[in-house]
Amino acid sequence: MTATDTPDAAPEHAPHPATPRALSFDRVAAQYAAARPGYPAALLDAVEELAGRPLRGARTLDVGAGTGISTRRLHERGARVVAVEPGPGMAAELHLALPHIPLVRGDGNSLPFAAASADLITYAQSWHWTDRARSTPEALRVLRPGGALALWWNVSDHTVPWVAAQDTRLRQFFRAEAGAEDESAHGSPARTRGLLPELDFVHRRIPWTRRIPLTTHLDNLGSHSAFLVLGEEPTRRFLAAEREHLAPLFPDGTVEEAYVVDLNVTIR
Repeated sequence: MTATDTPDAAPEHAPHPATPRALSFDRVAAQYAAARPGYPAALLDAVEELAGRPLRGARTLDVGAGTGISTRRLHERGARVVAVEPGPGMAAELHLALPHIPLVRGDGNSLPFAAASADLITYAQSWHWTDRARSTPEALRVLRPGGALALWWNVSDHTVPWVAAQDTRLRQFFRAEAGAEDESAHGSPARTRGLLPELDFVHRRIPWTRRIPLTTHLDNLGSHSAFLVLGEEPTRRFLAAEREHLAPLFPDGTVEEAYVVDLNVTIR
């Protein structure tokens, strides 16, 4: 991939300062990369359908790319993708895993790209970290006419009884430890409330599951910012108790995590 294959970028751009919670992932970047869920093929199919064009050849910015979980999937589908990530630890992990993918240090509040230079801008698990009043006009500036903005979140499927029970324990724990009334490490559809109605988003929900070792499931929980800002001792305590809760439910040591991807796409 060459510079002419991708939207015009300024790699030396200094990223807008992010919140401490947004950058808390840097110190667990390797754990994040190893434990966080990916995305089903059906998600990429839906992005293509709602964007009205194939991913192959699309000039794509994956903003808030983290360790490159969605970047990798976009690249595998043929997108000419540039990863955009503000956190130094996450960016380093991404570059280690995907050295052939162009990487720009930056964030959605001030995209270091030329106007009308992208066919597709994606935010996988990251739109809620932006200032909507800044990131929305930035996305519209960088998208070409007819280009698509796609936002998505993996949200745990609370119709599954054990997931709902775990979520209750999470909320009780964070209420007791941090006074957080609506805190969970599962992700929440409430994150999409910041979508601006004038952008006319089309919504799609895509259920999927993955089977992983119990240890990986606990590492996934522990990689969420709610735990990272809380501290090591209470996190260790909760995860140890959670292992005791889940071990009888999954006697072979394999957890089937259930998700619904909440996808939102709008066309410029």
